[in-house]
Amino acid sequence: MRVLFTSLASVGHTYPLIPLAVAAREAGHEVHYAVGDAVHAPLAANGLRPFRPADSFYEIYAEDLEPELARLEPDLVVHEWGLPAGAVAARRAGIPGLWHGFGRMFPEGIGLEVPAPGAPHLDICPPSLQDEGFLATADRIALRPVPYSTPSGWTAPSGSRPLVYLTLGTAFGTAELLTTAVRGLTALGARVVVATGRVPVRELGDLPDGVTAEAWVPQADLLPNVALVVHHGGSGTTLGALAAGAPQLLLPQGADQFANADAVAAAGAGLSLHPTEVSADAVTDHALSLLGRAGHREAARAVAEEIALMPSPAEVARRLPDHV
Repeated sequence: MRVLFTSLASVGHTYPLIPLAVAAREAGHEVHYAVGDAVHAPLAANGLRPFRPADSFYEIYAEDLEPELARLEPDLVVHEWGLPAGAVAARRAGIPGLWHGFGRMFPEGIGLEVPAPGAPHLDICPPSLQDEGFLATADRIALRPVPYSTPSGWTAPSGSRPLVYLTLGTAFGTAELLTTAVRGLTALGARVVVATGRVPVRELGDLPDGVTAEAWVPQADLLPNVALVVHHGGSGTTLGALAAGAPQLLLPQGADQFANADAVAAAGAGLSLHPTEVSADAVTDHALSLLGRAGHREAARAVAEEIALMPSPAEVARRLPDHV
């Protein structure tokens, strides 16, 4: 069977699809991936045949995909939530399509078109965190979220103190917010690893002892070893921390992050500070609560167990022909 995957050309929108795409390839299917070339390297490294349709870079339009569908004649199109054009192009070509989620169903008004109900969705969000309206109306195919990071030789600093991971993702964050969070976390006496993303490391200035900052770290490798994750509330980091059973302190900045923060807090797996509430002292107080109270860790581990019971990418890949 020939399968075409397609997504917006960013880490947050492409990486959630890679585990299933790899599993489909390993199941013997021929896999191609239509996406802007910013994310071609990890796709090519996994044998997923990436290509850039037409002149697209980040977003892809149905008209960009239509000649590629005629050329490849795929049996199935898997398109992520951020790319409704994939659904339009597949429907016009008479090819079955599956929506692939990147986390919790996002609210309206964040710059993405909310998928229309009725179509089948590959849902990587555990039901306890998923939007109740989506759970009640969608044709869901459960799929375990598997964090993906590009391979590297990077290792976390060793030591006996608890390890805290701080990130504001690749699209959000400022040096001011990162340094405020670092000041708050330094008071814990923990080891702190900071992924600065779009903020140059030098803009953080001199870092306290025990704090390591890199532009990028292999998050999927790091998360199983952390005692606490402090982050922006992006879907990938939220689900990755939940899968690892790690409590979270969320500092939402925009997009779907506020809804994610509210859902994690409601599940008892974390706490959140909205932008007007953030200070070094508030970060310290909330982090101490998360590290010191067993209830947050137990709630996070309960969600981790729920995620572990979801069908793996390999299991779902074996059933892809059922949707053709």
